[in-house]
Amino acid sequence: MAIVSEFSLSSHYLGCDDEKNAKAIQFIEEMTQNPDSVQERVLAEILGQNGETEYLKRFQLTGAKDRETFKSKVPIVSYEDLQPYIQRIANGDRSPILCAHPISEFLTSSGTSGGERKLMPTIVQDHDRRQLLYSLLMPVMSLYVPNLDKGKALNFLFIKAETKTPSGLVARPVLTSYYKSDHFKNRPYDPYNVYTSPNEAILCPDSFQSMYTQMLCGLIMRHDVLRVGAVFASGLLRAIRFLQLNWDQLAHDIATGTLSPKITDHSLKECMSKILKPDTELANFVRNECVQENWERIITRIWPNTKYLDVIVTGAMAQYIPTLDYYSGGLPLACTMYASSECYFGLNLKPICNPSDVSYTIMPNMGYFEFLPHNDSASARGSHSPEPRLVDLAQVEYGKLYELVITTYSGLCRYRVGDILQVTGFHNKAPQFRFVRRKNVLLSIDSDKTDEAELQRAVESASTLLKEFDTSVAEYTSFADTGSIPGHYVIYWELLMKEASMAPLPEEVLNQCCLAMEESLNSVYRQGRVADRSIGPLEIRVVKSGTFEELMDYAISKGASINQYKVPRCVSFTPLTEILNSRVVSVHFSPAEPHWTPERRR
Repeated sequence: MAIVSEFSLSSHYLGCDDEKNAKAIQFIEEMTQNPDSVQERVLAEILGQNGETEYLKRFQLTGAKDRETFKSKVPIVSYEDLQPYIQRIANGDRSPILCAHPISEFLTSSGTSGGERKLMPTIVQDHDRRQLLYSLLMPVMSLYVPNLDKGKALNFLFIKAETKTPSGLVARPVLTSYYKSDHFKNRPYDPYNVYTSPNEAILCPDSFQSMYTQMLCGLIMRHDVLRVGAVFASGLLRAIRFLQLNWDQLAHDIATGTLSPKITDHSLKECMSKILKPDTELANFVRNECVQENWERIITRIWPNTKYLDVIVTGAMAQYIPTLDYYSGGLPLACTMYASSECYFGLNLKPICNPSDVSYTIMPNMGYFEFLPHNDSASARGSHSPEPRLVDLAQVEYGKLYELVITTYSGLCRYRVGDILQVTGFHNKAPQFRFVRRKNVLLSIDSDKTDEAELQRAVESASTLLKEFDTSVAEYTSFADTGSIPGHYVIYWELLMKEASMAPLPEEVLNQCCLAMEESLNSVYRQGRVADRSIGPLEIRVVKSGTFEELMDYAISKGASINQYKVPRCVSFTPLTEILNSRVVSVHFSPAEPHWTPERRR
């Protein structure tokens, strides 16, 4: 496969063999030549649109649209600062509170506030901005991987549960909003974006039926598949696991040309009747490949023309890279874009690169971006010094860490997203960023984000079940175990019993402790467990008394100060997990699913 390793968009875009692609590349070049002037225009547009809203009128901008006035008068905020305004909109207040345009729906963030998903306001015009960024992805990819218009994409795409606010506004994840929009459902034919999955399969609300029919279509069209993917790496691994569990029924459907009785959705059955035809040869091939115990390179064995995997493997998803390499035989992993519920930010101009080198070029037309210099060592010391002044997109410095702050057309003003980014270089004059991590996130398996305070509350909640046995949790730490599919949280507990001679705790009590922890975790985690099946049951591993002293001894032996040592609340360093696992005396899993419904708690 011919892949361009180093590429200058500015010197090659005219060589594109597709006029539409050439225009997309030229647009990227124009946006990145002078990002500062684009940012100035974007802020003026946003303030011109929203300057008379209730929120901005508080700061007496008096019609000013310049950066200096904006920065001097409008404060930097978190979600909790905006939550009262957002709740009023959710409750039905239609006055221009945050945005002059009507809020069309809320996008639910994977971050949480008070254990519930954050609600991000969006307007109809945002669909066009998001679609614009999507339209740039394949033109860039085509510079690196040729002939992507000669086949199809097996992308496992799903909608998630949605709900309505008290006033009737829909609240749902951003990708669910996109897949249900006319932009997606009625998209014009594009030879670079042809999916094996029909819309009916993607839009089926039942996750099993959706996955089953998407996998079935992917098998039927296996020779047409040029790229395989999902949004997150964890999602693609769930698809492989699904194939491991269901290949026999899938092969039966292919052999007979009949659809499994488990598929009950009427529109899906009607759609599949036009696609599914008896094919004994293909059915035998699927059986012969899947019956083998060795699933190494299973992706390229079944889809032999696959050129790359289209998945996000940055941030917490990096933990899945070795498993993806095993199943794909080391195919390139393409992280194409950087986006969130709050705003779509930018794209990777070198999508075929080592995952550790992934950098995103923020497109200056998507919103107004500021950057708060971030100092990990100062954060760790809990420094109370004033936060440094925010810098503009064009003023960030190579190698430095920043927290992203955004101002959007839909009403977020100087909003702290919580993403920590590092400047890795520049494309023209536009900086490129590596996603380092989410701020304060301790554990993550899929789209869940659990911080240290939340884990502490969950442990405290579960440990109340130990009181009647005169037992408490002396110390704990955690680990995101991605060795199984789906991955799951592992919590290591060292227990303290009032009487050393006491009998071990009943197993069912510790099992219930697992469930109590899950009940205490946020709604994004519980949705992953119950509805999306993207997270496995929580596990508690009880370790021998003295284990955490051994962890401290190890840290001190490696140079840590005994006066400053703190028990890490999450471990990923192999020597530490080896110490913990060698001291495990009992293992327990959540015996049931935690409570979760799409409806938000009032």
